[in-house]
Amino acid sequence: MIAAVALAAALFGQPGEGPPAPAPAKTAAPGETACVPPVPQPGSQEVVVCATKPDGYRISPDVLAAKKAKKQALAGRPNPPETMKDNSCKVVGPAPCIDAPMVNVLGAVATAAQVAGRLSKGQEVGSIFVTDPQLTEYQYYQLAKKQREEKDAEAAAKKAAAEAKAKAEGAQNTR
Repeated sequence: MIAAVALAAALFGQPGEGPPAPAPAKTAAPGETACVPPVPQPGSQEVVVCATKPDGYRISPDVLAAKKAKKQALAGRPNPPETMKDNSCKVVGPAPCIDAPMVNVLGAVATAAQVAGRLSKGQEVGSIFVTDPQLTEYQYYQLAKKQREEKDAEAAAKKAAAEAKAKAEGAQNTR
């Protein structure tokens, strides 16, 4: 018991004084708003958290625009089926069903002819085998970045033209 009283006295000062005063808040750098929490009421269960907003990591607007463009491009498209099970051979009655795997020979010959033609011209052949062409998120990012850079360049050109016009008018007024 005496040890508990001595520990409490060591932690909180003399008995009857109460808890020590909170440390003063650090002053904020110029341009930042100071965060000073209010003094808590004795016996209150309220917890106040005070922190300044970090000025660091943020997602590039080009990446956000690319994600939005891809989401809009895929909107309204049907989802692919979960299983690619073929139910065409399920018949009712005594009719037989030939369920042997087959290869479309004419389609294979036509594809081989296209591949040979492209290879003879030195072109790529991968796009022949794409059945559902869609832009990747990286391609959407490149498009968004290009559009933003064009918009920024156009704004800079307008600003430079306005400054040049103002300079020219200022030079005419001084004469």
